[in-house]
Amino acid sequence: MTARIQTAKKAGNILSLVRSLKARHHYGWGLVVLIAALFALSLLAGANFRGVPRIYVAGQIADAEVVADRDLLVEDTQATKARRKQVLLMQPPVYDLSREPGIAFHGRIVDILRGLSNSPDPKNVHHGAVQRLAEELTPAVADEILPELANPGVQTYLLKTLLPQVLERLSEGMVSDIRSARVGRPGVIVRNLDTNTEMLRSDVTALRDIPSFLAELSAQIRQTSGLDPQSRRAINILLSTTIPASLTLNREATQKRSSAVMDMVEPVYYSIQKGESLVRKGERVSREQQIKLQTLYDSSSDPMRWNITVGAFLCSLLLAVGFFVAPSGRPGTPLRFKDLLLISLILLLSGIAAKGVYVLGLRMDNAAGLKLLALGLPISGAVGLVAMVFAARRYCVMGILLAFFAMLMFQENFYFFLYHFFGGMLATWLVVMAQSRQDVVWSFLPLTIGQALIWLATAFLSHTPSAELPMQLVSVAANSLLSLILLFAVSPVLELLFGYSTRFRLMELMSLEQPLMQELMVAVPGTYHHSLIVANMVEAGAKAIGANSLLCKVAALYHDVGKLYYPEYFIENQFGGPNKHDRLAPSMSALILLSHVKKGVELAERYKLGQEITEIINQHHGTRIIRYFYQKAVDLGEKPRESDYCYLGPRPQSREAALLMLADSVEASSRTLSDPTPARIKTHIDTIIKGIFSEGQLDESELTFKDLHYVSESFQRILTGLFHQRIAYPDVKGKVPEKNGAKPAGAQTPGREAEGVAASGDAGKEPQ
Repeated sequence: MTARIQTAKKAGNILSLVRSLKARHHYGWGLVVLIAALFALSLLAGANFRGVPRIYVAGQIADAEVVADRDLLVEDTQATKARRKQVLLMQPPVYDLSREPGIAFHGRIVDILRGLSNSPDPKNVHHGAVQRLAEELTPAVADEILPELANPGVQTYLLKTLLPQVLERLSEGMVSDIRSARVGRPGVIVRNLDTNTEMLRSDVTALRDIPSFLAELSAQIRQTSGLDPQSRRAINILLSTTIPASLTLNREATQKRSSAVMDMVEPVYYSIQKGESLVRKGERVSREQQIKLQTLYDSSSDPMRWNITVGAFLCSLLLAVGFFVAPSGRPGTPLRFKDLLLISLILLLSGIAAKGVYVLGLRMDNAAGLKLLALGLPISGAVGLVAMVFAARRYCVMGILLAFFAMLMFQENFYFFLYHFFGGMLATWLVVMAQSRQDVVWSFLPLTIGQALIWLATAFLSHTPSAELPMQLVSVAANSLLSLILLFAVSPVLELLFGYSTRFRLMELMSLEQPLMQELMVAVPGTYHHSLIVANMVEAGAKAIGANSLLCKVAALYHDVGKLYYPEYFIENQFGGPNKHDRLAPSMSALILLSHVKKGVELAERYKLGQEITEIINQHHGTRIIRYFYQKAVDLGEKPRESDYCYLGPRPQSREAALLMLADSVEASSRTLSDPTPARIKTHIDTIIKGIFSEGQLDESELTFKDLHYVSESFQRILTGLFHQRIAYPDVKGKVPEKNGAKPAGAQTPGREAEGVAASGDAGKEPQ
């Protein structure tokens, strides 16, 4: 017998390992399928199915109306160039002011006059400065003025009267020609190279230039009485040839500042809004309209908008992280291959449907009709389908993804996203609150009213014309109807093809008309009564921590169906009769008790209870040891291995399975309480929960210490109600029975095996 048990254990461990490896392999493929679906939807969102619009040139009469199908910003390049040119003309040029031209001019005049004074023949001077001046003049002019400049009176007048005036004017700043400085300029920037300062001279006319200064000097020279006409002419020619400009245009600095200013000039854009009429039939096209039409044509002619594809794919990947990570940052309940496959299929089919409806609306060539089709798309029904299978976190993520891709497929704005997302959340709330399929039917009215309010809010935000509101309201009502039809049409597919236990299926399994439920009531009434109590406990605990209360309740009703095979070996079904374990070896008793989990899984699969319930049945004892029979084997002098007396597991993988383990252990062991006062019940519950936690049975579930506190309070409330004290009425002979702790209706006096289990701290009913 021991060898058979060890063989069964080894086979179970190998089977568990094989299943784990297969699950990991399938999970990897599930991720690939999900990523591929998101990429396919992103490609579909970026695909351009619109026809190429007509384009007209300026001056042409349009023979058809052209309406914008998207929001665009159109740059008018010509207007932008004109604006930048205007700004460039308004930018003042940069002039450099320096003392060096004045110093050089003073030195040159002194050198010329000195060379002429030291030469006996002014016409034949080979002095450097005089010779350079002669080269700048024509020979005839040089022969005419050089003798005059050699005159001491002329030199004295130049050095003492004119030269200081010229130097003073050069220090103030003087340009070569004022006409080049003030053409279209509001002013100039004078940068003093000696002091390294800048000054804006807004009045360009206040600047002095060489021609005007020479005119002033010529008038002054004419009024000088000591000079003859030849001397005056010589002085004028000398000054006009030698006076330099002290203000010079810095072209590099001017160009650099002009470029910086031009870069700051914003381009001229024309804003095009979706639905805007760019040109009407019979209207003469303007240059601005031509630019808009050209831009719309360029954007519509591209068959694939890769920027939308890449952006949609990256955003969808980030959003899809919510399927795997809880808001606390911890990994959520692991998704299986079929979960990822279902998510991918719903996303893909919904996206394809949205794009198909969009293309159909384009063929109608009516923007208002396309909007009606977009509002009528039953996204809320698709989100409701997910809510029938997954928890709140995952169907919320699904709602965001479906609304996001619907917005991209229809090329709509953020208000369209809000409409479908909030509508989906409303549908999920109604589905979760429904207790039967009839409740879902009656939810049509609140769903329609709720979606109408959501639509009305988004219509006000998007400035929808009042004339379009009545038809859009009809489309919203059609959305609600189609969503309910989708729920009823697809939910059986989820149950049959994917094996999901939807809310509808779970509510059907609670019916007393179910064959397996009827067999439980008839064949093992004690186990059925125990299951009812556990069902009430797990339902209260699930509601307290936000778990799936309906799944917990149904799983609790069926968790011990494996006892149908050997009902007489479980004490709640013996009804005071002999205990068959008294005649069995401890190893055989343990094998029988261990088998009820395996048999329960087989019955769950045969009656198609669903994978969720089957897994909970398989996990509701985890890997706990049957302490009573293990200790009995030790007392008999055997050397048992703990693994032979442990359930195969696995440990609870979800909050629902962990709740069932706790409730099952607490209810079974609470039958041994002699005086079940509220204080004793609370102490007993806390002891059992702490024991299970210390064994590590809850390590793979998502239960937290806070959850365990709430669960303990819920269990205490249920058990206190079951063990409430009653007044002892006298019997027919008038005797009042002794006061004893009341037991739940139908509870049996536990045999010594159950007492041994409870005394040893084992929180299960077995061995019964």
